[in-house]
Amino acid sequence: MVSQPKICRSYTPESWERICRRCGKCCLIKLEDEDTGEIYYTNVVCRYFDEEKMACSVYEKRCELVPSCLKLSPGNVDKLKWMPKTCAYRELFEKSPSPVHSTIKGRVVSERDVPEDELEDHIVDWEDL
Repeated sequence: MVSQPKICRSYTPESWERICRRCGKCCLIKLEDEDTGEIYYTNVVCRYFDEEKMACSVYEKRCELVPSCLKLSPGNVDKLKWMPKTCAYRELFEKSPSPVHSTIKGRVVSERDVPEDELEDHIVDWEDL
C-alpha cells in the first residue's frame, strides 16, 4: 500500500473532490518529447470536457472511456510533474498558493476538431500552466 502524505489522510473522497477549482487545465492534451521527457501543453482539450460547465461530461466513466485519463488522488498527485503550477492539488502539496486562478474557458478547441497529426501546431506557452 502506498503511504499518503500526512496532509491528505484527513480528506474524505468528497472533500478531496471539492479541492478542485475546475480550471480544466488537467484536461488539456499534452505532448511528451520522447527524447527529453519534456511535457508540452496544447490548447486542445479532451473530447469529453464540457467547457460551459467546466467539467468532464463523463466524469464517472472518464478513465474507462479515455485510458490515458488519470484519476488524481492523494497517492499520486504529488508525483505528477505535469500538473499546472496553478492547480489547487499541486498547491496543496507544494504549500505554495498561486495568485493566479485562471481557467481554460474560451481558450481551447476540442480534440474532436483537431487531427492528431496537427496537435504540435497547437502547443501553447501560457503563463498559468
